[in-house]
Amino acid sequence: MQNLWTFITRHFHWLLFMILEAVSIVMLFSYNSYQASVWISSANLVTGKIYEWKANVTHFFSLSERNEQLTLRNTELEQQIDKLRQHVCDLTSDTSYAQRIELENLKQFELIPAKVVSNSINNADNLITIDKGSDDGVMADMGVVSGNGVVGVVYLTSKNYSVVIPVLNNRSRISCSIRGQEYFGYLEWKGGDPTRASVEDIPRHARFKKGDWIETSGYSSIFPHGVTVGQIEKIFNSADGLSYRLQVKLSTDFSSLRDVCIINDKSMAERMRVKEAAIDSLMLIQKKE
Repeated sequence: MQNLWTFITRHFHWLLFMILEAVSIVMLFSYNSYQASVWISSANLVTGKIYEWKANVTHFFSLSERNEQLTLRNTELEQQIDKLRQHVCDLTSDTSYAQRIELENLKQFELIPAKVVSNSINNADNLITIDKGSDDGVMADMGVVSGNGVVGVVYLTSKNYSVVIPVLNNRSRISCSIRGQEYFGYLEWKGGDPTRASVEDIPRHARFKKGDWIETSGYSSIFPHGVTVGQIEKIFNSADGLSYRLQVKLSTDFSSLRDVCIINDKSMAERMRVKEAAIDSLMLIQKKE
């Protein structure tokens, strides 16, 4: 104890200097908006790099499992594509028709590949950080998918990173439909099991069964039609008894999510401008009335 006290008294001026320096730095960044923004940007960059290094290590040790999953998924998709092409060929008697339609649809979209550097599945408001940002063409409100299905929607972007609101977030609400039918509702997650979510507001006259697939409806400007969401596991009545609530087993495994793609819909900007113009016109009409 005596030695500690001797050390403090001998170096008191240096300790006092460091304490005052720390207090001044805290006050500088707390009460000056410009310095605070610089600090936040720098901190986000450092945090993003740390998450990226951690994710790279995790990715390395899970490559074998991921390759096996991708091989199985690619095989399934190739079989589905072959069946669809054969069906179109039988209907049209044109062997190149399906390929021409496929290429025409893909022209509208650009896929930006990215890696997950930070992810959570146990919170009410889970967030995902990916290693692509505004410098890579990523913008807020772009859809994010994986090889197995829907992931979420881009919320915030910086130059090199983006934050995604995934399906496993209480604020997520994605328009979905039953595959092969026109009935649609909204995908929501109430917390708890990260492998399951629910589709709300399916109309009472809809006809479907357990095991049917749920996919994006295409009624929003975020996701195109037909992106896989999951399979119907259970069917419930809504609280008011006017619609169905479907429990869906999600096709995306968020606990092992590593690689994603951001969907850049080239027509989205035009559709958003038309929508904003329509809203402005309605507001002007209401003011005149």
